Amino acid sequence: MAKILGIGSRINHSEYGKGVVTNVTSTLYWVTFIENGLETISIDAEFEVIEATDDDVDTISFYEVEKSLKDILKKWSDVSEIVPLADKWKGGKIILQPKDTSLSDKEIPIDTFFHKIVMLRDRLRVMEQKINANKKMDEQDKIDLQQYITRCYGSLTTFNVLFKSQSQHFKGDSSK
Repeated sequence: MAKILGIGSRINHSEYGKGVVTNVTSTLYWVTFIENGLETISIDAEFEVIEATDDDVDTISFYEVEKSLKDILKKWSDVSEIVPLADKWKGGKIILQPKDTSLSDKEIPIDTFFHKIVMLRDRLRVMEQKINANKKMDEQDKIDLQQYITRCYGSLTTFNVLFKSQSQHFKGDSSK
């Protein structure tokens, strides 16, 4: 029987790719794969050992595994980061009032509106990443689309007042 790998061992699996062993049972490895997330594989499964750690020493803490997993998810998915609303707006509402007084106003909680703006920003960022990573587009097409995205950010700067942290603000093209 082969030596059992310890937590923190790095492997390359033919189906799931490269990953790190995050837990070990008597029959399974729990492996967090870079491209496929958390999977369990049999201890007897076929895979390449990139770097082995001893099974009797916990060389990586749960905190480090959790942080690594968050970083991987942030890099490879469209999961949003937590963006706080400025304190002065918490619990507030937006009132849309039509010119025609026979029509009723529409009230929207600012928290809901802010969440939608943050989702829009996150989706623009994902689109930006996909454009930049696209192998089929030529550089000029990438630049053209990037300029449209930058203009979208510029159009959204009005909503910067809602963000608690200035580092979260929308930024457009400041050269104009």
